[in-house]
Amino acid sequence: MSKEILINITPQETRVAILENGMLHDLYIERSRSRGLVGNVYKGKVVRVLPGMEAAFVEIGLEKAAFLHVSDVAQKNKNNHEPVHIGQILREGQEILVQVLKDQLGTKGARLTTNITIPSRYLVFMPNADNIGVSSRIENEEDRERLKNYLLEQENRIQDAGYILRTAAEVADSEAIASDIKYLNRLWDNINNTTDSKPGSVVHKDLPLYLRVLRDMVDEDLEIIRVDSRETCNIMLDFANKYVPEVAEFIEHYPGERPIFDLHGVEDEIQKGLERKVQLKSGGYLIIDQTEAMTTIDVNTGAYVGSRNLEETIFKTNLEAAQAIARQLRLRNLGGIVILDFIDMSEEEHKRQVLRALEKALEKDHARTSICDVSSLGLVEMTRKRTRESLEHVLCGTCPTCEGRGTIKTAETVCYEIFREILREARQFDARELLVLAAQDVVDLLVDEESSSLAELEDFIGIPIKFQVEALFTQEQYDVVIL
Repeated sequence: MSKEILINITPQETRVAILENGMLHDLYIERSRSRGLVGNVYKGKVVRVLPGMEAAFVEIGLEKAAFLHVSDVAQKNKNNHEPVHIGQILREGQEILVQVLKDQLGTKGARLTTNITIPSRYLVFMPNADNIGVSSRIENEEDRERLKNYLLEQENRIQDAGYILRTAAEVADSEAIASDIKYLNRLWDNINNTTDSKPGSVVHKDLPLYLRVLRDMVDEDLEIIRVDSRETCNIMLDFANKYVPEVAEFIEHYPGERPIFDLHGVEDEIQKGLERKVQLKSGGYLIIDQTEAMTTIDVNTGAYVGSRNLEETIFKTNLEAAQAIARQLRLRNLGGIVILDFIDMSEEEHKRQVLRALEKALEKDHARTSICDVSSLGLVEMTRKRTRESLEHVLCGTCPTCEGRGTIKTAETVCYEIFREILREARQFDARELLVLAAQDVVDLLVDEESSSLAELEDFIGIPIKFQVEALFTQEQYDVVIL
């Protein structure tokens, strides 16, 4: 598999597109006004402890107090593994060092942890842990043992702290590991020297998106990193030469006049990533609905009729859908609970193969996923770890007309609401005349198809009714004015 990384830089935002075999699979957007907070370390102040929720709210200088659960508090219980309660380890007014696990999502505040982790190219440093681990993606036992030994041999390693060797470390030597430890030690010293910082202040900011690319998104499949800003390209080259020299050769400035995302069809893919319907090559399609509680994905055969029999047609559509679903989850950054409604299959072997295809397609996903078997209703339940806003939430806002419902009342429904409101006004007030302000379509319906009903209503209340079109009104808006 070939992998390209395209970086589009403007003063307002940075966009990173990851293409696998020429197709967009991941999109990261960081805006200067609302840069993500995940990975930032803050000096926080506990403002409220909630024993009933085993959690606390911590002030870190954001609009909303952040949430810290007891399971995310670095605390080793030595008393026979008995559960630790939040009130035993935190108190109101206490100052603590915390790291953001999840950005603010919708109405929820940021989620915090005191189990601080500081990543470098090959390692993740954990000052409040004492274990040494190796990424599960490094499967070769000899490599795992070799890397552990490299780490244990380092004299400048902080002895009572924990480390995880990242997937990228598979090709690292002892010298590279030593360099990473030196870099992490320097960072941790800077974080620790913040005793005079005020609560709510940032003591460590994660790297900007274009540098996190070099630290987190480079693997053996990478072919090129193209950046459309010469200044940013030079910053990336300096950073790479200092910390990840093996990546420097892949960084290239894109000087073309045509926008880099247009050249590779990324802008079109972003627009498709916001649509509810996703077409499959066979003629089938997906319907993706994102709600507050969960995301549902429905698979349909559409125009695909197959060539053998119905079961085979359904099976092939579901196999293709499994690949498309994995890609859409990454592209749209859909997290939380996801319900997949594949087309019903009668053969157990087909169900097993579709699930296996989905699992395999999700192996490249950086977010942690968990998939359940097909339920009795024929649904597949899965979860995907959510750490940042979805593509839709980043790029879109709630529709002011439908307020996020996705539907509006018909003109006919609004007409009948107006009739009921006219009756209320006529009975409650002594009016000589009534004026109805409404949208064009509603007024057209009232004076045309509903004209006989309107005449009967005027007869019944004994008051003339006039109409006026309000261009700024949505279809659901109206007003009945007493004259």
